[in-house]
Amino acid sequence: MPGIDDVTETATGHQVIQQYLRTLDGSPGVYRMLDAQSQVLYVGKARNLKMRVSNYARPSGHSGRIARMIRETASMMFLTTRTETEALLLEQNLIKQLKPRYNVLLRDDKSFPNILIAGGHPFPMIRKHRGKRSDPGSYFGPFASAGAVNRTLNQLQRVFLLRTCSDPMFESRTRPCLLYQIKRCAAPCVGKVSEAEYAGLVDDAVQFLKGRTTRVQADLAREMAAASEEMEFERAAALRDRIKALTQVQSGQSINPKGVAEADVIALHMEGGQACVQVFFIRANQSWGNRDFYPKIAGADAPEVMEAFLTQFYDDKEPPRMVLLNTPVDNPDLVQQALSQRAGRKVVVGIPQRGEKAGLVENAARNARESLARRMSESATQTKLLEGLAEAFDLDAPPRRIEVYDNSHIQGTNAVGGMIVAGAEGFLKSQYRKFNIRSDAGANSDDFGMMKEVLTRRFERLLKEDPNRESEAWPDLLLIDGGAGQVSAVHQIMTEMGVDDIAMIGVAKGIDRDAGKEEFHRPGSRPFALRHNDPVLYFVQRLRDEAHRWAIGAHRAKRAKAVSATPLDDIPGVGATRKRALLAHFGSAKAVARAGLSDLSAVDGISAAMAQNIHDFFHDKR
Repeated sequence: MPGIDDVTETATGHQVIQQYLRTLDGSPGVYRMLDAQSQVLYVGKARNLKMRVSNYARPSGHSGRIARMIRETASMMFLTTRTETEALLLEQNLIKQLKPRYNVLLRDDKSFPNILIAGGHPFPMIRKHRGKRSDPGSYFGPFASAGAVNRTLNQLQRVFLLRTCSDPMFESRTRPCLLYQIKRCAAPCVGKVSEAEYAGLVDDAVQFLKGRTTRVQADLAREMAAASEEMEFERAAALRDRIKALTQVQSGQSINPKGVAEADVIALHMEGGQACVQVFFIRANQSWGNRDFYPKIAGADAPEVMEAFLTQFYDDKEPPRMVLLNTPVDNPDLVQQALSQRAGRKVVVGIPQRGEKAGLVENAARNARESLARRMSESATQTKLLEGLAEAFDLDAPPRRIEVYDNSHIQGTNAVGGMIVAGAEGFLKSQYRKFNIRSDAGANSDDFGMMKEVLTRRFERLLKEDPNRESEAWPDLLLIDGGAGQVSAVHQIMTEMGVDDIAMIGVAKGIDRDAGKEEFHRPGSRPFALRHNDPVLYFVQRLRDEAHRWAIGAHRAKRAKAVSATPLDDIPGVGATRKRALLAHFGSAKAVARAGLSDLSAVDGISAAMAQNIHDFFHDKR
């Protein structure tokens, strides 16, 4: 929105906000409050923009959090929408994108895994799937974690004997694998089960994942009885083993609700300015795990936190038919309407008062309370460690953000730099970074050169994005894996970039390279050590080891990708799907290179034009 002529650039507060009332009407929409540096302080929605903004224009009657926000407001921006529901959805999109200081922020926003029974194959495989549901097949989920998916897949393998191997591996098998020997797969790859029999196994697995376990067990019992009458004792014994495995699975699901087929149970607990939200996933009358979240609440009350969590959590996820809460939300009808619009069907949002649903909510609330207590205890310990770190290394204050750097390579090949981040909340894994070494330093096994490249790329970007160093992305302390030489080189690099006021410490192995005998190096200071049982020493060791783990993991992933690379990767138009189809059909990239046009055109998904493109690529290569 254009600036207001009679408001100076440095003016802030409710008088600035009053100037905008002249240009607003009663439309629904979204507003943004910005500070003097045009940084977004807050994003909000309104059924009536003029009425909502007029509340901020009052000089008094605000909570401490809102009063601080108003005092910092130098300008505002507005977007009108057709409905309040649209405003709510737009508000949460902007919050996730801009991360304003005074909004409730859902910081952990990873996707949840599903189970996929793939389609398009006479013997469908079952596997874990994360991300968009773009592959053909039947999806079941979400599950709270990869562990919950893996446990369920293990159960399904024991009971229904479905294959988990990839299609190329399936096509190349000539004898059963180990999973068949330990009764975890029916071995359709070598004809141990017919297509019709395997389809029956798939149908049983689908019924199980839909919660119809009683029907599955009854069908298995009938089949076992029929096999016994026909004196097919080996088949009857196999069915008996499957019934036994299914019984064990059911006995382990005693916590599953009987009267709740599909719901997310969401409980909020707030204490000491922090919050924990527990989400339990109920699908097909089965508990598919739980996940805890710790949103940044910025002083908001419980109804506001719950509303913000729901709208941000379901921004890119399909809501279930029922969402059970322990805390009311600010606008229950609006939230329910937004979730229903997101799902394309009715979604019921409510707080149960009695019965099994209330018990589920109570259980989730207890878990939220206990999880927050553990986190606060860990946070207190972390705060003491940071204070000890500041004292041990003579820092001006406990660091809010520590960045630790390490490199990994094998004689210069697949060189990767790694950065991890830690702070008062422990390891901030969402802010870890990997750097593929682009310069000749990697090929020359030049650790100094690799560190220079990593730090230069890191801080040049920081200087470009935040030259005034106002964001929390700037570190207070750098930990470098190395001794005096590494520290001196890093100090020179940072000085050249004009950011030589960030404390840095080099961690070098001491005598015999034993853990516990580390030496610490600072620019212009003599090396020193900490006593063997100092908690700060253990803390620094954990930071260094985490950076080492992260860098090695990145290096191994890069090396594995290089090993699996083929000339097919360089052909325009040949992506992962066509590459898999070509390798499955011909067996190797070399065979693809030798294939004629007619052979290439016979591959599923390869058109005549694409076949010509592939043929020309290898012909030109020669």
